[in-house]
Amino acid sequence: MDGPEFSAEHIGLPARDTATLANWYVRVLGGRVVFDNGQRPPALFVELPGGLVVEFYPAASSLSAVSDNALAGWRHVALRVAAIEPAQRALESRGVQFADPPKPAGGGGRVLFFKDPEGNLLHLVERPSGSVFGEVG
Repeated sequence: MDGPEFSAEHIGLPARDTATLANWYVRVLGGRVVFDNGQRPPALFVELPGGLVVEFYPAASSLSAVSDNALAGWRHVALRVAAIEPAQRALESRGVQFADPPKPAGGGGRVLFFKDPEGNLLHLVERPSGSVFGEVG
C-alpha cells in the first residue's frame, strides 16, 4: 500500500480523577508513568507491560453507560495473557473483581472482562497456539 505507514502509539482515556486512575493502572496492571505534565489535575502517560501506552487526561463529562460494551465508540482494552486463570488470580490479589466466567473470544481462545475503578472495560484474552493474532510475547 502506498502512503504512510501507521503504528499505534497510545490510546487516550479521559478520567474523572486522572492521578487515581493512572495509579490503579500502575499498581494493578504493572504499568509505569512515562510522562506527567505536572499540572493539577495532571495528564499522564502510563506504559503497560507489552508496550501499550495509555494517556490519562481530565474528562469534561462522563456517562453512566461507560462499561456498556455495545455503546458506540472504543469500548474495551484487551490484555493478552498466556493463560487466563493465573492472570485472574494475580489481579484478584490486587483487588480486581470479575463478575462473569471466561467466555469464547472472537478469533479463537477465551476472554475474561473486568473494569477499572471508573468503570472502563478491559479484558484478559488467551489465544490458542497458531492463532491469527500470533503468539504471546
